[in-house]
Amino acid sequence: MLEQYGCPEIINSDQGVQYTSKKWVELLEEKGIRISMDGKGRCKDNIWIERFWRSIKQEHIYLNPADTVSELRQGIGKWIKFYNYERPHQSITKLLPAMEYGIVVAA
Repeated sequence: MLEQYGCPEIINSDQGVQYTSKKWVELLEEKGIRISMDGKGRCKDNIWIERFWRSIKQEHIYLNPADTVSELRQGIGKWIKFYNYERPHQSITKLLPAMEYGIVVAA
């Protein structure tokens, strides 16, 4: 993924074992990526991404079970595009996220 999108400046995560492992932390440090972790037991620290995952599960994954990993990835990619470019969001007064962040959306 880093090859495709480049290195982010920072990665925020919870304190799950996969994010606190020595190998993961060393990889991020080698790439110069700052590490940010939510407080232990503080689910509200990461509320926006938790809401995103809830939406993708309820609106796509549970309704469209995939038979293969490739099919799952393709479906998630399409849903994320829909989420950002076609699905109005109540929290931003029914705008599309792409519009909120200044990305021109083709009509």
